[in-house]
Amino acid sequence: MTFYRTVGDIPPKRHTQHRDPDGNLYREELMGEEGFSSDSSLLYHRGVPSAITDSVVWEVPDQTRTPNHPLKARHLKLHDLEFADGDAVTGRRMILGNNDVRIAYVVTGTDASSLYRNAIGDECVYVESGAGTVESVFGVVAYRTGDYVVIPRATTHRWVPSEPSRLYPIEANSHIHPPKRYLSRFGQFLEHAPYCERDLHGPTEPLLVEGSDVDVLVKHRAGGAVVGTTMTYATHPFDVVGWDGCLYPYTFNIDDYMPITGKIHQPPPVHQVFEGWNFVVCNFLPRKVDYHELAIPVPYYHSNVDSDEVMFYVGGDYEARKGSGIGIGSISLHPGGYAHGPQPSAIEASLGADYFEESAVMVDTFAPLDLGEAGLACEDSAYAWTWAGRGPAAADDTGDGGPAVFSNS
Repeated sequence: MTFYRTVGDIPPKRHTQHRDPDGNLYREELMGEEGFSSDSSLLYHRGVPSAITDSVVWEVPDQTRTPNHPLKARHLKLHDLEFADGDAVTGRRMILGNNDVRIAYVVTGTDASSLYRNAIGDECVYVESGAGTVESVFGVVAYRTGDYVVIPRATTHRWVPSEPSRLYPIEANSHIHPPKRYLSRFGQFLEHAPYCERDLHGPTEPLLVEGSDVDVLVKHRAGGAVVGTTMTYATHPFDVVGWDGCLYPYTFNIDDYMPITGKIHQPPPVHQVFEGWNFVVCNFLPRKVDYHELAIPVPYYHSNVDSDEVMFYVGGDYEARKGSGIGIGSISLHPGGYAHGPQPSAIEASLGADYFEESAVMVDTFAPLDLGEAGLACEDSAYAWTWAGRGPAAADDTGDGGPAVFSNS
């Protein structure tokens, strides 16, 4: 995030004395990326940001990963999952993951989540449905259906839903930012970018909360594994009277993305919205489609030579997947080493179309994705065979041992 913002009470010169009306010195904290060599913000605390009174193990949600072996396409039905814990943090269930990124899902209630800090990497949380706020040391940002909520690494925050929310957290082991090709060398969005600074919404005023011995759940790495610690802070972390800089949480709504279209089918990079280390995030939105007189609007078959492709279907009727069983709330995983594309019946059906009413969030990774416990729990095992119209020899519903058959219509 490279767009400067100032919020609350800060001194005229950085790294100088800044005192409250009673003469007490505020504690300055530099929160920065890549050591002292990249984006940062300076925060001014009433208390001591490093003062903790306890540190104990927090058992993070199940991080078990199962390789996609034998290799096949997968259909995961997220709306079939059950959630005993409506906490936006502790209730997350892992769908897919590798050593670069983890994709989870959670359905919240209306209670505020635990205070939480991800010390492994940035988080980009897509709001499938719902509304509320995210409170943090930087202040408050409101979220609504269709928002991406981007939260920098090590930001103490909590989710406060005003209504039950379906959240799709993308947890990186790196930073998440707009694609470099959208930005000038100084960080301004360029004219060809499909969104700009006006579409990004960050905190506008400080959030001050009193408290002592406050627990914060910290996700971090130890011994190569994702683990958790509960740190108890002497004073409430939300004690920042002001800050300035280029690092802070913000929201971006999917409706503010301007799709790029062309005379013939455009490849997925034109739909990119964010990137991290070894992965990208794209969104496919309602849009006019190809206008060449012989155009085929749905995608051509393609091999993911270097990446796994994950599509989360969040709205409309996704043209290329008609007849596959996929609907809103579904995820498709098309792994590297496997050619994939539209369902056969979708190709002819798309001819002559001039508009697609569909919304999906895509994550492409450059390392294979494993399945999390929740991914295994909600799989539609018939999906891999839908292009052929039949699966491996198996007992059918009549019990006569005939092959299972799946519709492409």
